[in-house]
Amino acid sequence: MASALDRFWMPTTPALRLGTVRALVGAFALVYLLIRAPHLFSYALDDVDRFQPVGLATLAPSPTLPLVYQGLVALTLALAVPFFLGWKHRVLAPLFAGLLLWVLTYSNSWGKILHTDNALTFHVLILALAPAADALSLDARHRPTPPASGRYGWPLKLMGAVVVAVYLLAGIAKLRNGGFEFLGGETLRNFVAFGNVRKIELGSHHSPLGAWLSGYPAPFVALAGFSLLAELVAPLALFHRRFGVWWSVAIWGFHLGVLALMAIGFFYQLTFVAFLPFLRAERIWERRPFRRLGQRLGVAPRGDGAAQPEPVAA
Repeated sequence: MASALDRFWMPTTPALRLGTVRALVGAFALVYLLIRAPHLFSYALDDVDRFQPVGLATLAPSPTLPLVYQGLVALTLALAVPFFLGWKHRVLAPLFAGLLLWVLTYSNSWGKILHTDNALTFHVLILALAPAADALSLDARHRPTPPASGRYGWPLKLMGAVVVAVYLLAGIAKLRNGGFEFLGGETLRNFVAFGNVRKIELGSHHSPLGAWLSGYPAPFVALAGFSLLAELVAPLALFHRRFGVWWSVAIWGFHLGVLALMAIGFFYQLTFVAFLPFLRAERIWERRPFRRLGQRLGVAPRGDGAAQPEPVAA
């Protein structure tokens, strides 16, 4: 029994796969933080009456001093770079993950809680505590390639479990709130219509397609059934690799539909970075557009078609 659990949670995995996922998640986190930087810095001078702490922010009895908070945001931005590059990973990566958790929960303490940040934050936390810089990193440039091992498999399995849990809980919430009546499509249709009307009234960007489609009930029956089924079967993605790939594509399509019908972008999912734990991410270096870049990073193709990192000369 213990052996079967070990094989499930710690599948033999190449270090390059975990290193590639770290680099891509780190690249997304860096760009995401840079884009949101003005928004994050703005909370330092916000109305203190709006402060209702969530997450780590509950440890603070009152808002953080503006200068201190802005310094923490700046430090988080700076530490995203070594996380992406895999430099001093054992020390700097956990520090970055902790600061990211603090900054994002603190920003959510001033208004609507953005659950879109959850998967990214959990993935960074897992990668920060894993040996995710043993390949494709500045830390590994002078070291020989480590053999494939279960120590590189459990972080990806845990990251996949986080993604699966998000959608399974969403499916359960649909059933608890409305039961199988959700499959009738009316709840989803009303939600799409309300979201677009609200944005129109507030002068925000809305979806003309969603507003138009709200007048036709039939499509929402299919959309409701698709979304609920995709969420409830999510755990199967952990047990079968190929199913995990197809499930990821289906959920990506779901988010594409949310963007098209409601003008709401879950960019961590839309870029497919959230679903990397279900893929053989290291194969990106075999693709022609990335092959030369991979060679510069020390990745060389192997005879069996898998890419492996090679020590980079000083």
